[in-house]
Parts: sequence; structure tokens; C-alpha cells
Amino acid sequence: RLGTAIVQAVFDEEAGLWRLTTSQGETVSARVVVSAVGGLVDPAYPNIEGLEDFQGDVFHTARWNHDVPLDDRRIGIIGTGSTAVQITTALADRVGHLDLYQRTAQWILPQDNPAYTRDEKAAYREQPDTLEAAHVGLSTAFAEGFANAVVDAESPQIKAIAEMCLTNLEDNVIDPELRERLRPDYRAACKRLVISPDFYSAIQHPNSELVTEPIRRVEARGVRTVDGQLHDLDVLVLATGFKVDSFMRPMKVIGRDGIDLDEVWADRPLAYLSISIPDFPNLFLLNGPNGPVGNFSLIEVAEHQFGYIMQLVDRLRSGAVSEISATREATDQLEADRIEAAKSTVWVTGCRSWYLDDRGIPAAWPWRFDRFRDEMAAPKMAAYEVRP
Repeated sequence: RLGTAIVQAVFDEEAGLWRLTTSQGETVSARVVVSAVGGLVDPAYPNIEGLEDFQGDVFHTARWNHDVPLDDRRIGIIGTGSTAVQITTALADRVGHLDLYQRTAQWILPQDNPAYTRDEKAAYREQPDTLEAAHVGLSTAFAEGFANAVVDAESPQIKAIAEMCLTNLEDNVIDPELRERLRPDYRAACKRLVISPDFYSAIQHPNSELVTEPIRRVEARGVRTVDGQLHDLDVLVLATGFKVDSFMRPMKVIGRDGIDLDEVWADRPLAYLSISIPDFPNLFLLNGPNGPVGNFSLIEVAEHQFGYIMQLVDRLRSGAVSEISATREATDQLEADRIEAAKSTVWVTGCRSWYLDDRGIPAAWPWRFDRFRDEMAAPKMAAYEVRP
């Protein structure tokens, strides 16, 4: 159902069903619920004085206002993550002026993304085996060249990635003063690595300006930085990311014995293999807490996870069991192992990022892709509480 939000999900223990309440007030019953909302859902808005005073158009990148004209106008972008970089490269030669407000410089990995030709597309249609082989080849190259590299901070692959990022900066930013302002003071891939073939050319466009003075406040006409300068703007774009610990929330989720997910996740979100939460039977998550959100393809991750979930659903459908949820013991043990493994990742080498939880521990899968694939091959039922 499109355009339908779920505001509440309550497990009815007597019926063995989930009762879902929609934003229209309707109740829908389901034996199994799969939350596929992911992690980057709830926009994070910056706490900047005067944001509500701006008289131009202002919106978050995740809530883009397509009715606002951009061509030949003065655009300000707050943030320098992947989304901000993509917007900068898309708009630099369209707008009258573009300000990119940078709090933290980013390492940029160059990566061409050429379009497939008509002949190549025809060949893949006629020979689907070659398309499958290409997919496997790309997946393998990504896993071995990047996904496995970030979980070992001393791997040769991560050092090679760092060298590519450094060369990209040194060779493509002409002005030495600008180059230094774009130079990060942390290791490449400590934050989510930004991939772009043309960001450095876009930020050096005559229409572009990198603003590194901190923002003091937003005013009616634009952004005033701490040096006293007012940057006049027509449009202000907030590329300020997401509340990455929200997941299903603010949906209200009540499990067995009336347990509230907000209470269970009061400190931080947690799920066994990012898929199942103790005492929330027959509720499964795709790309849930502590999953491979920053180092693997989320499309491939979701495919593996859904295959795993369907094996649990098949047990319910067979009638052998009526409820399945991870045990607390298995969840706690996996979390302890994950915290220990995270100490070897590049994410803990000295930067602040949205990968880190309130303890400074990466909230992501800290092992190689082959371990994830092996875990997803079949559920270890000893890790689950099942009820007939």
C-alpha cells in the first residue's frame, strides 16, 4: 500500500498475530512482520540558530522540494557527506552561485561510472549468463577490494585506498590553499568513504565556494559565519544526514508481555544478526541494527537477509512452531563478539562519524563478507526461542 505509514505494531499474544495501526487509523493483522525501513530514514536536522528565520526555500535532502527552481540561483549546502558531494557535482554548473559549508573535510575516492552502451545492453539481454558473471565479478571485486579492507585497519587494501584518495586530492585540486582546506586530518575510510569522479572539479568551478568558517546563525537573507560575513542565499539545502539509531521508530512497537521497543532500545538499538529482537516474535528486520550498512552492498545484503528470513518463515508456515525470536543469550554473545572485532576496523582510527554509537563503537558489521554470507546461509536455530 503506497502512501501508508504504520504508526504502531502490537503483538497480540492470545491470537499470535501482530496488529498494525496505519496512519489512516485502520488495523491490519499479520502473523509475520518484516521491517524493511532500513537505517537511513529519519532525517537529522541541524541545531543552528535562526534556521526558521530564513526567508528563502529551505529543505533537507531527504525531503527535497522539487517545486523549488535552482537554475541561476544562489544555493547553500550544509554538509559534506556523500549526498552533499553528489548535489554539488550536479548543480555547480547550473546555479548562479553555490556555497558548500564544510565542517569536516572528506576523503574522495575517484570512481568512473560510465553508462552501458546500447550494444552492451543488447548483449546482456541475449546472453544472461554473461550478465550474471559480470554481477558476480563486481560483487567479488567490491568485497575483496573494499568491504573486507575496512574491517582490517592494517590491510594492504585499505592502505591502497588511502593512497588513491591522497593522489586524487594532490593531482586534482590546483589551488594550494583550497587543497589544504579539503585535506582531512584522519585516515581514509574512517568516515564513510565518499566516492566521486568529479567533486574536486565541481568545487573548483567558478560558481562554487567552499566555506570552512563555522556557521554562527542563519538569518533572513542567508548564512552568517563566525567571521561576520553574511552569505546571501536563495535556497538552503540541509545535507545533514539521518538519525541512524531510529530504524523503525518513531513507530510504536510492543512485543511479548507488553514490552516496548523504545525501552529495549533506550541505550541503543540491538538485534541478533541485525534481523531478530528477543521477545518480539515473528518480527524480522532487513538492514537492522549493527548490520553491514557501511561496507557491503545493501542490495546484496538485503537479498541474503531476506533468504534467511524466509527460512524462518517457512518454519512458521509448516506449523512446526508458532513463534520465533532470537534468544537474549545469543544476542548478547554476538554483540560482545562484535564489539571486540570492531577494535580492528578502520572506523576506530581517530575520527567522529555516524558509524559510531554513543560509546564510540562502530554500529556496523565488523567481519568479512564471507562470514556474513555464511551466517545468512541458514539460521542456527539454537540461537532462537521457538514456541509451539
